[in-house]
Amino acid sequence: MQQAFMKRNIQLFFRRLTPVQTLVLIYVSAVMLSVTLLALPFSHQPGVKLSFTDLVFLAVSCVSVTGLSPVAVTETFSTFGYFAILFIIQIGGVGLISLHVIMWILLGKRIGFRERQLILRDQNQSSMSGIVKYITEIVVTVLTIEAVGAIILGIHYLNYFDTVGEAFLQGLFGAVSATTNAGFDITGSSLAPFREDPFVIITQMILLTGGAIGFPVLVEIRTYLTSRIMRKRHTFPSRFSLFTKLTVSTFFILIAIGAVGLFIFEYNNAFKDLPLWLAISDSLFQSVTTRNGGLSTVDVNLFSEGSMFLLAMLMFIGASPSSVGGGIRTTTFAVAVLGVVAFIRGDSSIKIFGREIVLEDIWKAFVIITVSLGVLLTGVMILAFFEDASIMRILFEACSAFGTTGLSVGLSTEFSNVGKWVLTILMFIGRIGVIAFILLLQRRQPKRMYNYPKESIILG
Repeated sequence: MQQAFMKRNIQLFFRRLTPVQTLVLIYVSAVMLSVTLLALPFSHQPGVKLSFTDLVFLAVSCVSVTGLSPVAVTETFSTFGYFAILFIIQIGGVGLISLHVIMWILLGKRIGFRERQLILRDQNQSSMSGIVKYITEIVVTVLTIEAVGAIILGIHYLNYFDTVGEAFLQGLFGAVSATTNAGFDITGSSLAPFREDPFVIITQMILLTGGAIGFPVLVEIRTYLTSRIMRKRHTFPSRFSLFTKLTVSTFFILIAIGAVGLFIFEYNNAFKDLPLWLAISDSLFQSVTTRNGGLSTVDVNLFSEGSMFLLAMLMFIGASPSSVGGGIRTTTFAVAVLGVVAFIRGDSSIKIFGREIVLEDIWKAFVIITVSLGVLLTGVMILAFFEDASIMRILFEACSAFGTTGLSVGLSTEFSNVGKWVLTILMFIGRIGVIAFILLLQRRQPKRMYNYPKESIILG
C-alpha cells in the first residue's frame, strides 16, 4: 500500500513538471550517473584520486561536451576511463532525449505527446511535425560521420602509433570528440602532434563543422545528396530553408572573420617564425574550433590579448542552433546584426534571402544576447573576485565554458573550488541553452486580457 502511494506521488511529481524542468532534471541525472562512472576505481590510473568538485566539473564538461578539464586526462584515466568519457560525450553530443527516442523506437513503444515536447525543447525545434523521423535521421547521420571519421583517422594514425589498437583507439576517440565538439583528447597535447599534417587537420575541421553546423542543416544536405544519388529528381528540395541558408552563411562568415583576424594579430607574434602555409593553417583551424570544437593545434597562451578577445567573442557566439554546441548560437548573432542594419536603414523588418524574419524571433534574439551577457559577466565578476588571474584570461575561460567550447588557457586546473563551480554552472547553462534557462526561471502568469495606453520614451 505504501509503495503504491509513493509511486503515485512520484508520478504526480513528474506530471507537474514542465518540459523544460523535466529536461533539466534529465541532464542533472546524467551528470550524477557520469560522476559515478568516472569515480569508479578502474576508471583511473593506479594511485590517482579525484575530489568531488573535480568529478562534478569533469562530468558536466563531458555531458555538455565542453572539453574543459581540471586534470590531465591522459595522466588520470585508464583505458576504461577513456571509453567512459567517450560514452558520456557521445550521449551528451547526440542528446539524451534523442537516444531515449531511438530506444523507444527499437522497443516498438509509442512516442507520446510529452516525449515530443521534450524533443522540441532539447533540439530547439518549433514544430512536432515529423519530429520522430527527424531524430532518427540525426542519430543515423551523426553515427555515420563518426564511423567514417574513425576509420579514416585510425588508418592514417598507423603512421604515428606503434600498434593497430592504439591507432584505432586514437582515431575513434578523435572522431567522436571532434564530431560531438567535445574537445577532449587522449594524445596529451590536443592536435599539436599533427599540426603539420594537413590530412589530419582537414579531416578534423570537417568533423568539427559537421557537429557544430546544426542537425537540421545536416538533415537537409543528407536528403538532398541522397536524392541526387538515387536520381529521384522529384524529391529534390526546390530550395533550402531560410534556417539553413542563414546558418551556413553566418557559420562560414564567422570562420573567415576569425581566421583573418587571428592571422593579422599573430603574424608578427605567435606565427612570426612559421612558414606561411602553417600560419594560415593554424589561423583557420583555431577559428573553426571556436565554433565549439575545443581542440587546438597551438597553445593559446602564446596569443596576444587581441587574439584572445577575438577567440572569446567567437566562443561566446558558439555553434549553430540544434547542434552539439552552446553559446548564443550563430543565428541569434545573425538576427541581431541584421536587426541593427535594418534599423540603420530605416526598415521596420528584417529581410534576408527573399524572406522576412518574424518579430518574435527578433525579440528572442535580443533577449538571448542580453540574458547570456548577464550570466557570463556575473560569472566573470565572481571569478575575478575569487581567482588570481588577469581579466582577459578569466573572460577567455568563462566564454569557453559558456560556449561549451573547451579551449583553455590553463585556468581550469588552477582555479579554486569556487572557480570550478562557477565554470561548471556556466557549462551546464550553455548545454541546456539560454532559452531553456529563461523558461526554467519563468513563472506561470495569468494571461492579461487588456493593454495599457502606449507612450514613447527617450532612448540613447
